[in-house]
Amino acid sequence: MNLILFTDSDRLESSKIVLRGRRLQHLRLVHHASTGDRLRVGEIDGLIGEGVILEINDEFASLAISLHQAPPEKLALRLVLALPRPKMLRRILRTIAELGVPELHLINSYRVEKSYWQSPVLKQDTVRDYLLQGLEQARDTQVPLVYQHRAFKPFVEDHLPAMIKGRHALLAHPGGQSVCPRHIDGNTLLIIGPEGGFIPYELNKVESAGCEVVSLGPRILRVETAVTSLIGRLF
Repeated sequence: MNLILFTDSDRLESSKIVLRGRRLQHLRLVHHASTGDRLRVGEIDGLIGEGVILEINDEFASLAISLHQAPPEKLALRLVLALPRPKMLRRILRTIAELGVPELHLINSYRVEKSYWQSPVLKQDTVRDYLLQGLEQARDTQVPLVYQHRAFKPFVEDHLPAMIKGRHALLAHPGGQSVCPRHIDGNTLLIIGPEGGFIPYELNKVESAGCEVVSLGPRILRVETAVTSLIGRLF
């Protein structure tokens, strides 16, 4: 990890923290850390700074910390994603945190397997864990917001119009009439459907809500490939 994240519960005092569990093992086995070593640390949803190891053993590591730097800015993006299969979702959660996506909405679609919604990956603590892994990689502290919408029609009719207001609204779909723009300015909402795209009914509903249908070309991409390609192209 490129950044050691901690929460207020890890504090022993205002400028001292203690680490156990996964973070301790990472310090010992990956960093081969010892007393006096300096590391990058960040408080979750707070500032970034430096930590100096005061003591480290099999049970814990204590660090003196100094926080002084704001985390990197987030993208001006709301990402809406048809729920992918769980194995892919794990990677996507890490990826959006790395790229600086501040808000993710997972939605249902005809082509989304019902069993996906029963996956333990969707549990709040598990989602947060994968997001934190992405933040550690990117040296960020701001945890993205993740929402789950298990019914397609209520989402499109009741939530999407308000989410679109004041934003560029794009729906990425294979064979879309317009080419996806590059280096877009301003707040953006991007919708990515399941592999193969939305069915015609869903496509019409989203387009009627105010989204412009765009495409990366004729190829059918994996969802995780589409996510990184589209965000890279737009921002």
